[in-house]
Amino acid sequence: MAGVSVQAFRRQGRRFGAGLVCSEMVSCAGIEHRNERTLGYLRVAADEHPLAIQIFGAGPAAMAEAARMVEAAGADIVDVNFGCPVRKVTKTGAGATLLDDPERACRIVEAVASAVSLPVSVKMRRGLRDGSRDCLEVGPQLVEAGAASLTLHPRSAQQMYTGEADHALTAELVERVPVPVVASGDITSRARAQAVLATTGAAAVMVGRGAQGNPWVLREITDGETADPTREEVVAELLLFIRETVRELGERRASGFLKKFYGWYLGRGCAGRRFPRPFKAELTQIDDLAEVERRLLAAAPGAAELVERLLDELPDVDEVLLDRMPISIYGGG
Repeated sequence: MAGVSVQAFRRQGRRFGAGLVCSEMVSCAGIEHRNERTLGYLRVAADEHPLAIQIFGAGPAAMAEAARMVEAAGADIVDVNFGCPVRKVTKTGAGATLLDDPERACRIVEAVASAVSLPVSVKMRRGLRDGSRDCLEVGPQLVEAGAASLTLHPRSAQQMYTGEADHALTAELVERVPVPVVASGDITSRARAQAVLATTGAAAVMVGRGAQGNPWVLREITDGETADPTREEVVAELLLFIRETVRELGERRASGFLKKFYGWYLGRGCAGRRFPRPFKAELTQIDDLAEVERRLLAAAPGAAELVERLLDELPDVDEVLLDRMPISIYGGG
């Protein structure tokens, strides 16, 4: 969910019924070097709780320092990423690579758990290679090292997002550890969530890509409401997301960041509610977000009233600001 789970995405998830939201991955190296953009990932709004902030890295000491920053930022859980399959992460010895190095993985979890008073969770893949069962060996060791819960996405790093998540492996992990296990992977509907929970004994399910441009699926999973919004409702949620992302990232960064979301939002729903493919393609060529908004409202005029109503219902953003963090942790101005 890197490049997706910004604050606007998380706040939307909470409005639609998510019991816990999680940040995108935060680099412990970026925190260590006080990278301005990395520190921006630690902004926490009052209506996000409960919130997990996920960190990744290859060194116990740096990960412990990052965990202290996460706690100071106001998160409720420190989540450790041992699941990212992307090459630029794994080549540094972080992410899913750590499933091949259980001793170092355990030292990282122990260091993080010792550094904070928050619960520590760990997100894993099944292993690096197809067919791997490493998670079943590493998982119990991570719990002994201090993990209070585990999340398993039972694809290999080699698979990336191809094929299907093998939740038979999730059921085996549940039997092997005394802590809650969260099932991740291919949770795209209420029926699928119920089936995974029933067959694995997992404590919860995690929804990732299934909620991209489709927060209604969260309400369907949690409350049983049919996820069938009107065109106006889709555009209203997209407009709110655009405005919230601009507030968070600034218009210049938000313009490029948002382009992938247009297709996710406007391509969903039954055929009569989908927007024409050329319309979605046109929006991605526009850098001026005011013009994007104008075209969206022209395509669904009734969304104007809806988005204003949504804005009125949003609580004021009350963020934990970085300059209010303890100086000993923030280390600067």
